[in-house]
Amino acid sequence: MYETRERFKSFYYLGQELPEITLNPKKTALLIVDMQNEFVLRDFGEALAFKEMGIWDSWIPFHDRLDDLVIPNTVKLLDFFRRSEMPVTYGRIACYLEDGEDRSPVQKTEGWNGMLLHVDSKNAQMIDELAPRKNEVVVNKTTDSVTTGTNYLQLLRFMGIETVVVTGIVTDQCVASTVRGLADDGFKVICVEDCCAAGSMELHDAELKIMNVIYCDVLSAAETMEVIKKNM
Repeated sequence: MYETRERFKSFYYLGQELPEITLNPKKTALLIVDMQNEFVLRDFGEALAFKEMGIWDSWIPFHDRLDDLVIPNTVKLLDFFRRSEMPVTYGRIACYLEDGEDRSPVQKTEGWNGMLLHVDSKNAQMIDELAPRKNEVVVNKTTDSVTTGTNYLQLLRFMGIETVVVTGIVTDQCVASTVRGLADDGFKVICVEDCCAAGSMELHDAELKIMNVIYCDVLSAAETMEVIKKNM
């Protein structure tokens, strides 16, 4: 029994015993979603805009969760995958045209989801702690989902991947749309609860409860590594 999966069990699975999680470590990849300078740093990008707008205080819990929980746990998971010689992949918001005309209509809208991050900008890069290394796949997306409008699914098939371990931000948007896309395309998915964050814990918890078991297994970083070790 995995405590995290049980904690996020929804109405649909009340009273049901959930099946054991099995996977092939050689066919399992890590995916880190949108852990970019623009969204994560406290003195750069979005944070500066929030401070100028006078709404920074409401975002401090999000950044505290990133700094205190999400980044340290994702580093542990990333190190584990690298030591185990398992594939590491990244999905990041990054457009190719300087005016952002290659972005999806969703990312061209005004407000929270409207963003323009050129592929070569500091804003678009993954944070230093989670920076990709040589021979790790980085997919640039102008959509929310890593699976929509990219060749990510095709790359996974070419690599022989069956299970994807998903981490990143934000839980209820880019992470959730990616999890659903992977699941609908036939991949097994683990969403790592303490390696994800949303604007509020209410949104984070609600989205994970909706997705759990149906689209993915919601586990902690420690539980995820335990599952992989058990299947080695």
